[in-house]
Amino acid sequence: MTKISIISLGCAKNQVDSEIMSGILDRKHILTDTPEDADVIIVNTCSFIETAKEESINTILNMACFKETGSCQLLLAAGCLAQRYGQELMQEIPELDGILGTGNIDEIEELLMKSRVRRTALIKPGSPDFLYDENMPRKRLTPKHYAYVKVAEGCDNYCTYCVIPQVRGHFRSRPEESIVKEVQLLAAQGVKEILLIAQDTTRYGLDFYDELRLPGLIRLLSAIEGIKWIRLMYCYPDLFSEELIEVMSQERKVCRYLDLPLQHADPRVLSDMNRRGTIDQAEKLIFSLRQIMPDITIRTTMITGFPGETEKEFNNLFNFVKLIKFERFGIFAYSQEEGTPAARRTDQVPQKVKEKRREQLMLLQQDIAFECQQRLVGQIKTVMLEQKLADGRWVGRTEADAPEIDGQVYVDTHRKEFTVGDMVQVYIREADSYDLLGEVVS
Repeated sequence: MTKISIISLGCAKNQVDSEIMSGILDRKHILTDTPEDADVIIVNTCSFIETAKEESINTILNMACFKETGSCQLLLAAGCLAQRYGQELMQEIPELDGILGTGNIDEIEELLMKSRVRRTALIKPGSPDFLYDENMPRKRLTPKHYAYVKVAEGCDNYCTYCVIPQVRGHFRSRPEESIVKEVQLLAAQGVKEILLIAQDTTRYGLDFYDELRLPGLIRLLSAIEGIKWIRLMYCYPDLFSEELIEVMSQERKVCRYLDLPLQHADPRVLSDMNRRGTIDQAEKLIFSLRQIMPDITIRTTMITGFPGETEKEFNNLFNFVKLIKFERFGIFAYSQEEGTPAARRTDQVPQKVKEKRREQLMLLQQDIAFECQQRLVGQIKTVMLEQKLADGRWVGRTEADAPEIDGQVYVDTHRKEFTVGDMVQVYIREADSYDLLGEVVS
């Protein structure tokens, strides 16, 4: 049987695609985590920003070396970079034997067969329209206790700096019944935490049902036995309803955590980004969330150096971050992505200025994060254990920490026996800007 290795790059949404491809291939082939031993290597690429494109291309080139030093007979590329630059990749990287677009995920077996005969690109023309359901085979790449669930695919926001609509297609929601059945299956497999993801999660249902359905979906998922945490990722603020706030506060399975990407805080810059809603509305939303759920953790992402960003506009962003004091924070220097309206502008900010502003925000956030973390010292928190260390301690997460994004808790278990996915009560003794240190109390 053919041995296949899939390298998944980029976001969690891309990872779900890798899991679907793994599930399809697992029926007839052997999957391996060691690409040097694989007959076929598939790189599921990302193209969100320039550094992601560079990582994807470098990974493809590194994997190509296994055609000489390993067992690799076929090298394939999938994902966003493949969708966007498929033909160029085939021309520039002769070691590539096949390309799979984001709208062709379910055709991975067909690409495998065709690429054995001749170099092949399977990329649907126009807008990608693939949307998985609960009946598709899926081999998860996450640990057994948590899983990502896509509630929708694609995006209709058309932010002027972003290529996602080009590589993922229009926003399209999955039916509620499909999502509920999938989560029921995941719960039966031992999954305790589900992370609901989409390009714009709060928009869920608007296209399919002509109304916002995320609150109702959460209630349905909260009723599923075995699920302990429901985490909301990529929630745009403009469609964040009062009903959604109410559901978050009432349904205790919903993590007191919210990923709320804002991107900037200056009104003119936000308008130029084509971001819906105003920064005043976002501030009021955050105030309401914290008033109703004082223990909520809010994560956001910001961009420095968007074309035309003045020093005054950056200061507006800086002061907003200083005022709001986000518990979790990601910051990117603007990446000039070809094919986007922002990239065609002539008032690009110099790279050094973009990076300097990014560094200023990161230094500010370090102090804010440290202050937020210190408030947790002396509290008892529920921690989901994820890895046992050589010294006998465990590493885990609270509901305030998304996997592979946020911080961790280092837990002294007093040599008690636990397994991955166990949820324990931990007394927090120490904290730095990112991680916590504590001991099991039950």
